[in-house]
Formats: sequence, C-alpha cells, structure tokens
Amino acid sequence: MTSKFAALSHIEKIALQLRDPAHALIKNILQMSDISTQSLQQAMLQLTHHGRVALHFHPDRLDSRGISVINGLIKDGVYKSQFETHISNGQLSPELGGPRDHWENQLFGQCYSGVKLRPKYGALDLGLCPLGPAPRFGSCYFLTFPNVLSRCTFSYLDSYRLPKDKGTIQCFDGILAALLSESFERQYALGVQGLKPSRLVSYLLSDLPQSLSARFSRSPSHNLDHYIEAQIHGEVSLDDDIEMLVADPSFKSSVIGEQIEQLCQQYQVQLVWHNGLHLDCNAVPSDFRGPQMPILARAIAQNNQLNAAIIGHAATTLVQQPVSWSERSSQAKRLQDLKLLWHVLVKYGEPV
Repeated sequence: MTSKFAALSHIEKIALQLRDPAHALIKNILQMSDISTQSLQQAMLQLTHHGRVALHFHPDRLDSRGISVINGLIKDGVYKSQFETHISNGQLSPELGGPRDHWENQLFGQCYSGVKLRPKYGALDLGLCPLGPAPRFGSCYFLTFPNVLSRCTFSYLDSYRLPKDKGTIQCFDGILAALLSESFERQYALGVQGLKPSRLVSYLLSDLPQSLSARFSRSPSHNLDHYIEAQIHGEVSLDDDIEMLVADPSFKSSVIGEQIEQLCQQYQVQLVWHNGLHLDCNAVPSDFRGPQMPILARAIAQNNQLNAAIIGHAATTLVQQPVSWSERSSQAKRLQDLKLLWHVLVKYGEPV
C-alpha cells in the first residue's frame, strides 16, 4: 500500500472509532436546533459535490531555488509541500526528523516516515469569505475541483495541535460534530459570526452550490485560526486538480501579477482578483503580535500603508541580501516578524 492510501486508511479507521459519539452529539444538536436529519443529509451531499480545498500561498516569496513561488508553480505545474520548496507560511521544518516530520508521523501513523513526497496542506473551502478559509497562510489561493476531496483527510482546526477530530469525506462525522458543536455553543464557526447550526445547514443546502464568485459579495471575516484543515494526499496538478486562482489585487500591474496571469493562461485556471486588504501604519496595534509590529510597519510601509505586496517585497529583499552565518538567526527573526505582520494585516486590514 502506498503512503497516500495508507494515510487515508489510517485516518478513516480513527474516524470510524469516533463515529458513535459523533452521531449522538449531532443528533442532540439537530433536535435542539430544529433541523431535520434529512436536511443535514442533503447538506452533506452538497458538500461532497461542491466542496473544494483552498491552497493558500504568497506568490512572491522565494523558494529554495531562489525563484518566486508563482514562477516555480509555472515551471513545475504542481503545488509542492515545504519538504520540497523549503518555505512555509506556517511552521518551517522541512527536514526529515524535524518537528513537522515528527507530528506528521504521529498524525498519519508513520505512513510517511522517511518519505519526502508529503501531503499538501490547505483548508476545506465553503466559500464563506472572499479571502479564503485560511488567509493566515497566504494572500492568494487555489481552489481545487470537488473530486480532490476523495483523497483528502481533514482535521478540525490545525493538525499541528494533533486534534482528536479527524476524518475523510466518506467518514466526516467527527468533523461535522465538531463544527456543529462550535456553531451551536458559540453561534460562531470558521471565522463567521452568527453562524448558528440552522444557518450553516441552510447555507450548505442553498449557497454552496452557487457560482464560485458568490463569495465576493461577502465581507472579509479577518479569520486567522478557525478552519477545517485539509491534507491532500498525492500530487496536486495545476492541469488536473485546480479550477480557480483567487489573487490579491496588490500584485496587479507588477511582474508577479503578470506571472499570475501567465500561470492561469498556461494551465487553463480561472483567475479572479479579490478586494485585498490595506492598513494604515497608525492602526497597527502593539498588543496583537508584539510591540515590534508598529515599528516594522513604519519601516517598510509605502505612503504609510501596508498591503500584501509591500510585505512580500520586504520579505523578498531580506532573503536576497547576502548574510554571514552569524547573521542568519537575525535574518530568520526578521522574516518571522514579517510573517506576523501579515497576520496583523489579515486581522485589522480593510478591503481596498
């Protein structure tokens, strides 16, 4: 059995063990929320037919070859993991035996032990936000075709926490129970306020099957931490698996913007620009990602403003500067600060 199928089988076995308590929780929430079992079943059918995975990325960051992510995608025709690119918008540890390798082996039952071709990490996309379901990981995102769901595993929230709620699209009960539970208890889920279970089920039934562009009539949710993580097993081909690229408008009329358009033309991917975010330096708080954030914002801002391209330009310039061995830890710290500044922009930025 290949690593891909072994990992899917491993997660499905775990999900089956959680099915009975998940069913009991779901049944209780349906009764309390006046939702019929038939409505939920139909909603899940719509999710299976119309759900997609969003793969977030920053198109202008430089990979291990020294070329931009978007240029690497054009050349390779596939979306790669950090074990191949040696860059990440989350925790970077692309070496075998490192922290990511360790918890990934825990998550998938050692199915990828010693293997460099790893799962690709994204988030289940329900079209609730124009910036995508997990914008902390990138200003742009690919949307897969729905058939990619069949080779995905899922966890409720980020898998680095090794959450108990896991599943596949064929055995989604634990994920669904966690989603409905948060929605019922907090009237909030996946970064959306007021998302009660009845509204969630109604959305899946009526809104999810609509055009992919329906999301752009909604306001950004400024969501950083609430998403259903999706791990795609096997290769992610731009030719076969990607339907749409949703890009940040700050890259328009630039070399990166031209490469974004080139990729979409070359691989017949639909291109849509979302509204983007901008933030005045004076609005950067000192108590969200640290007191250095306002200082860093003022240092890199253009006309006192921040956007995705401005932060990306600062990160690219930093990587391109030659540094000695003694300076590398300092450079890594500055890159981490720029990553945190992107989180500030997602949280506090306003649509352009």
